[in-house]
Amino acid sequence: MSSTLTLAEMLAPVQPGLERMRAILAAELTESGPVGERVESLARFRGKELRAAMVLLAGQAVGNEHPELPQVAAVLELIHLATLVHDDVLDGADLRRNVPSVHAQWDEQTAILLGDMLYSRAFHLSTRLRSVLAAQVLSKSAQRICAGEMEQAALRYRFDLPQERYEAIAGAKTAELYAAACELGARYQGDPALEGPPASPPVGWALELREFGREVGLAFQIIDDVLDLEGQEEQVGKRVGNDVEDGKVTLPVLHVYASASGPVQAAIREAYQGSLPAGANRLEVLRAACDLGPGIHYAKGRAQDLLQNALRRAHGLPDSAAKNTLVRIAEYILRRQR
Repeated sequence: MSSTLTLAEMLAPVQPGLERMRAILAAELTESGPVGERVESLARFRGKELRAAMVLLAGQAVGNEHPELPQVAAVLELIHLATLVHDDVLDGADLRRNVPSVHAQWDEQTAILLGDMLYSRAFHLSTRLRSVLAAQVLSKSAQRICAGEMEQAALRYRFDLPQERYEAIAGAKTAELYAAACELGARYQGDPALEGPPASPPVGWALELREFGREVGLAFQIIDDVLDLEGQEEQVGKRVGNDVEDGKVTLPVLHVYASASGPVQAAIREAYQGSLPAGANRLEVLRAACDLGPGIHYAKGRAQDLLQNALRRAHGLPDSAAKNTLVRIAEYILRRQR
């Protein structure tokens, strides 16, 4: 795999489909008046469109280039945008891709309502597809995302959280949309009679690609959690240390805490929950309380293991430019800085 390609260069095989997806998305994000100003602000942090691209890549990889796949990708991208707007409220994040988040620019009420509107637009757009498959898969995904967020909120400050539980929450929050994107790319035929269960002919690749997407998405979230501890704000595009401020104990910290002495464990808990010295932030206090290096190294290793599993699935696909791109995306996730 080449490490020199940018993400845009990697996605060249599906650029025509992405352009159609963007045109559909632009139409859905056109409003007038005060609402229009708030909707238009979303264009500033739409980001990599990686999940939408994976709908198209998974389709091409198995020979499915149904003309409605760009619309399916647009539905998924609208849901992703809704989660971003809501996540920034939940996390208290004032920046998204180095620009003010919706709630920071206006207020939390506006952000919540805008996120709700995006969810509504997504499912309304799905009703204009020939098949209900996208609505069925993505409505379940939206439920899992919300459940994952609620479970994470309920488990703040849990330093004894088992890794399996952490991964289940991260899988629901982040990996679910990657998994759904890959499944839909392989399964969506525009005709319910042809779609069937994910593991059945003629869509037998759908289950394997769903697992590929889940592993890639989980690795993406683990790297995101690492960047929140060691990233530079200018590169990451948002404030780092949000997880510590919000009481979210992520995999690197779980690993360090589990092997720490009693006094170090107490210092870690204090960094998350204690009063702060003047001018300090919780991430700075956490870095002073313990060596995060072993936890970061462990988390990166876990992400690499997940991506290796995903690559084994991808290597079984028929040779194509789309398959090569799916393979390269794994490398991109490990080396990304934002």
